[in-house]
Amino acid sequence: MLLEETLKKIKPLDKSAMKNASKRWDSIAKPLHSLGKMEDLVIQIAGIEGTADVSIGKRALVAMCADNGVVEEGVTQTGQEVTAIVARNFLKGDTSACVMCRQCHTDVFPVDVGMVVDTEVPTDLKVTMGTRNMTKGPAMTKEEAVKGLEAGVEMVVRLKEKGYNLLATGEMGIGNTTTSSAVASVLLDEPVEKMTGRGAGLSSEGLLRKIEAIHRAIEINRPDPSDPVDVLAKVGGLDIAGMAGVFLGGAALGVPVVIDGFISCVSALIAMRICPQAGDYMIASHVSKEPAAKLILEALEKEAVIHGDMCLGEGSGAVALFPYLDMGMAVYNTMSTFEDIHVDQYEELK
Repeated sequence: MLLEETLKKIKPLDKSAMKNASKRWDSIAKPLHSLGKMEDLVIQIAGIEGTADVSIGKRALVAMCADNGVVEEGVTQTGQEVTAIVARNFLKGDTSACVMCRQCHTDVFPVDVGMVVDTEVPTDLKVTMGTRNMTKGPAMTKEEAVKGLEAGVEMVVRLKEKGYNLLATGEMGIGNTTTSSAVASVLLDEPVEKMTGRGAGLSSEGLLRKIEAIHRAIEINRPDPSDPVDVLAKVGGLDIAGMAGVFLGGAALGVPVVIDGFISCVSALIAMRICPQAGDYMIASHVSKEPAAKLILEALEKEAVIHGDMCLGEGSGAVALFPYLDMGMAVYNTMSTFEDIHVDQYEELK
């Protein structure tokens, strides 16, 4: 589905379905609103799916895999070859996120949207063989950035056709905390130093190189903060583009999409800057340990459920929310009502 076509399909949440879901919660034999965010999320999902008969039984983690040319600047602890190794491990089910997915009955779909080598991971949505070094010029063309967004949308189209009704966003791309910090700095108009962390264990010297590389990339490319696709193209990455496309695709097709950590939050921010309405279809999972994560969640106007100092990536934080959602759904769908147990229903007191 083309990006313009996708954006035209994004509509407000179904308020009638949300009202019915809220009534269902209020009828359940427990104190009103006593499950907090658990109730709010089920009501939000009802609005997304357009029915109070909510279903999240078939779920998937979509892991966007891409390489970033900025690794040439020594901004990472590991080499670029690790992207392909971990991407293959997604297929084998041998990553941390995969283990978590098995625990909560979630299928994993890695996507090569821009790795520097081809692997066994499907390449039919691949845009380029990695992005260019953003300290020397734009990471990609605007056309390539749009193709990355459309790759994410296409994954939602395919998974919805297969019956999936809940998606988590994940990624693998060495150097992607550097690109994410650059995008976040520009879009939020915050200092690079404030938006940049150590990623996967950088030394203090490495962190300084990372900050300097981001400064150079922004100075050379001068991304336009009012144009999120321009920012994405000049200082972003294809893994970020792919996840942003998943958020937009979920909004267009009525599929709830769970935000993971820092990099996923940046993708969500891009999607919301492209189409503010898309934010209603996003669910925040956790607050990443990366320094900018809280600021981005505030910009998204989202409250995360999990505060666990996680910063693994891969979609691990998003998947960690699934058992919480399952418990909420179990209460919502199966618990007795006040009418069932012949007790007067709680009333909203002013």
